[in-house]
Amino acid sequence: MSQALIARARSRDDGEPRGARGPDLGPVGGRAAADIALWVFIGCAGTLFTLFITAYVMRMDGTDWTPLGLPRQLFLSTALLIGASVALQAAAVRAADGHAANARTPLVLGGACGLAFLAVQLWAWGVLLAGQVVPQTGPAAGFFFLLTAMHGLHVTGGLAGWYATWRRNAHPDRYAADARRRAVVLCARYWHFLLAVWIALYATLAGVTPAIVGFVCGTR
Repeated sequence: MSQALIARARSRDDGEPRGARGPDLGPVGGRAAADIALWVFIGCAGTLFTLFITAYVMRMDGTDWTPLGLPRQLFLSTALLIGASVALQAAAVRAADGHAANARTPLVLGGACGLAFLAVQLWAWGVLLAGQVVPQTGPAAGFFFLLTAMHGLHVTGGLAGWYATWRRNAHPDRYAADARRRAVVLCARYWHFLLAVWIALYATLAGVTPAIVGFVCGTR
């Protein structure tokens, strides 16, 4: 009787003990290492984007700067990335509460929104290219393509991580419950980072003007 109670206490959403099926993310130390590795990557990527934004603002003070009209598609892509972050957070909450099966739907929705985000970004690029706006058009256009391309590469990496997470949760017979839960939580955390970076980029591209930069730097 006591053994049955212990096994039931250790089981979660699928009713089986943790570690009973397939590879896990490792012991407590392994899970901590995964957390630290993700935070280190987020810190490095965040620093990289900060440097790019700083270079963008500094270059804006040049006399040859011509403002770039942003494509309206960016409103849609922003909404899609917000949707991806919200959906993956819902999946993470459900997984952390021990309901990994209920996390599958928001997990799929989050991945779909992320993929649609990339598609809309390419659509925005196509609109600019159709209007004869290319990276060589001027520094504003060059920075726009550079910043959005860098962010798009990180989103592509996020989709690869999402796919790995989806596979874990789509095959509960191959992976331990704890491994599936941790994968969803880490995936959601990375996509929150992608959203934060995009908001910073979009705010800079749409809101920072040469007049503001000149006023802050005291050059105008």
